[in-house]
Amino acid sequence: MTLRRQIAAVIALVSCLVALAVGVLVHQASVRQHTDQARASATAALDSVLTGYDATGDLVAGWHAAADDPALPADLRRLAERGRQGSVLAPGPNGPAMWAAAGADGRVLSVRMDYAGDARAIADLDRAVAVGAALSVLVTVLAGVLAADRISSRLRTAARTARTIARGDPDARIGPLGRPRDEVAELAAAVDSMSAALRSRLAGEQRFTADVAHELRTPLTGLLTASELLPPGRPTELVRNRVRALRDLTEDLLEVSRLDSGADPPEPADLPLGPLLSRAVAAAGTGAELRIATDAVVSTEPRRFERVLANLLANAHRHGRPPVLVSAEGTAVTVRDHGPGYPEEVLREGPRRFRTGARERGGGHGLGLTIAQGHAEAVGARLELANHPDGGASARLVLPGPDH
Repeated sequence: MTLRRQIAAVIALVSCLVALAVGVLVHQASVRQHTDQARASATAALDSVLTGYDATGDLVAGWHAAADDPALPADLRRLAERGRQGSVLAPGPNGPAMWAAAGADGRVLSVRMDYAGDARAIADLDRAVAVGAALSVLVTVLAGVLAADRISSRLRTAARTARTIARGDPDARIGPLGRPRDEVAELAAAVDSMSAALRSRLAGEQRFTADVAHELRTPLTGLLTASELLPPGRPTELVRNRVRALRDLTEDLLEVSRLDSGADPPEPADLPLGPLLSRAVAAAGTGAELRIATDAVVSTEPRRFERVLANLLANAHRHGRPPVLVSAEGTAVTVRDHGPGYPEEVLREGPRRFRTGARERGGGHGLGLTIAQGHAEAVGARLELANHPDGGASARLVLPGPDH
């Protein structure tokens, strides 16, 4: 149940309980007032009847006075026979009535006051209270729903901004959420402050990564040159391989830093996919098999496209098994190998830089897929990673058309 419905339900429940309590209290007060008035009138009438009976020996006409009335309630009759005076609200010949009785000269004298008018008045008051309570509950619930909707709307705005930040946009801000400085406004201010701090920290980390990678390029280039002067042999080859791997990692770090900072804006153009794909596969030099089912015109940047395809092919050859197939159908390009496939966490969370482990298709730094995804997003393409039903990893690059 949403917060808005919870608040509305609580307000409705509280309003109904308050209305019920008020209605019960008003009903009891009304019944007590009418009963007391009727009892006082019946007692006063009985006193007049007793006074007249003592003086004349006969009953005073009026008030439905009677001696030994067979309709008199039994409890009141027994009380009067014991010489005591009392009154009771009980049924009468014409509806509810207030009875008063007392004993005199061995007889039971009684007075009956009709209570039907009082009962109707109480019923009318109950109906009026019920209608008023229903209207007040309705108005209160509507006001509560509006207030809850406003709170819920402000919280949804904050949640959308938080999700935007979680998707990698630290520049997103909630902004002011109305005038009142309440808890929701404090939450929005806290999220905006967190976003600003995150943006500042990310910018610092990007600058640090770029500076470190840039500073490493010169000594690594010299180290690679020096390794070429070493005498041939297995140790020399190991040194050269490690230096090349470190150089490639440094270049990847620089490229990731440029992608994160957006320092290299894309310049897409409308190009036929077939020739572009053929050149990219040939430039990669991995010996992948190319199949073009249908050709199409796509909007992309050739340099970024070749970089994405080269990374996907390198990933397939490094972590998969041959044959590696590159197929094109429409504006979609698929690179598939026949290896163990992507691990579940990669399919669930997407590429993550510096992801290592035995399950990560042979280990690695995770920068190849990260760079491929970054270049794809820069030109408006979509990179989809999956495992083929027949085995192997499948990376599908969906490029935008010329009229995207």
